[in-house]
Amino acid sequence: MADIMVIDDVLDAGILIKKILERKGHNVVVFTEEEDAVEHVKNNKVDLAILDIKLKKMSGVELLEELRKIDPELKVIMLTGYPTMETAQESLRLGASEYLLKPIDIEELTEKTEHTLGLNP
Repeated sequence: MADIMVIDDVLDAGILIKKILERKGHNVVVFTEEEDAVEHVKNNKVDLAILDIKLKKMSGVELLEELRKIDPELKVIMLTGYPTMETAQESLRLGASEYLLKPIDIEELTEKTEHTLGLNP
């Protein structure tokens, strides 16, 4: 299936997403540090990045900008427990395909992941 990267400042949240998506056959890696995620994209094929908007050193929107410089074709889903219209608009402007709210709804995560990857149009 797909190679997916999850970046969340809360490790348990990333692990939860990893478990859900691995059950669907995807390969998933989880990061809590933005620099590690950037290095991973530089050195590995990543089909989809799931980015939390609230991270440790930068926002998910800033990280999205950095990842786009490395891989302009990277598919991205933004994740947040603190939704705002400005953040949603900025994320979509920078090329995020979808926007997910916490707490994670398993069915919504699965559907939006498959849709973004083109597995379920």
